[in-house]
Amino acid sequence: MANPPVADSRPGALPAERGFGTTQRRDPWWTEWLSVVVGLLVLGLYALWAAWQNRNFETGPYLSPFYSPKFLEIPGYFFPMAIIPLAIVLGFRGTCYYYRKAYYRAFFADPPGCAVGEPRKGYCGETALPWTVQNLHRYFMYLATIALIFLWIDAIKAFDWNGRFGIGLGSLIMLVNVILLTGYTLGCHSVRHLIGGRLDCFSCAQGRANLWRGATFFNAKHQQWAWLSLFSVCFTDLYIRLVAMGVWHDWRIL
Repeated sequence: MANPPVADSRPGALPAERGFGTTQRRDPWWTEWLSVVVGLLVLGLYALWAAWQNRNFETGPYLSPFYSPKFLEIPGYFFPMAIIPLAIVLGFRGTCYYYRKAYYRAFFADPPGCAVGEPRKGYCGETALPWTVQNLHRYFMYLATIALIFLWIDAIKAFDWNGRFGIGLGSLIMLVNVILLTGYTLGCHSVRHLIGGRLDCFSCAQGRANLWRGATFFNAKHQQWAWLSLFSVCFTDLYIRLVAMGVWHDWRIL
């Protein structure tokens, strides 16, 4: 078996100068890298697959988050109504500061881990296409916030059973999903900057200062909100899809 790469002994050698994969770390750093690769691939490919199905996305008062808002459906055309919401989601998450770190490391080994050698030799930042698209993050945030409003409306409708209040397992799943998506959105760096980025005197604007502290609370766990909400939106679609197909039976609690 070949010996693993060894670290460059030159003082102050950068990861790129050491050679790809070289490191002085003795912990299994690659486990985090591998888990991110698998997680993003599985959940990302499922989202693309589910968005293209254009069926089994609704049952009873439940509507898949990938297909919200429902009025995007174009009768008579094979145009998956989930494409527009999915484009907004991909734009928002793809330009997210946390997800940039995640997929830069996972798929571009840029770098594969902290203090681990990477394949590139220089750094140009996000100054050339396609990386300049990352600067559109704040605008995708506005669109994602509008989409989140529709998801809250859908979650409330999930408790409306033919005009009467009712609770099904799907109702609770949709509610948990929109709460997690809200936590992820409120923790967005752009939201935090929008609220308090230009505020020089917090004591002069207590209302905005409190909102900024609230966004900071969610931002502190932005990574956790990102993964939990990504899993929940896929699981919510899967649950509704299997109930619509008759594979699962929705459990009525009330």
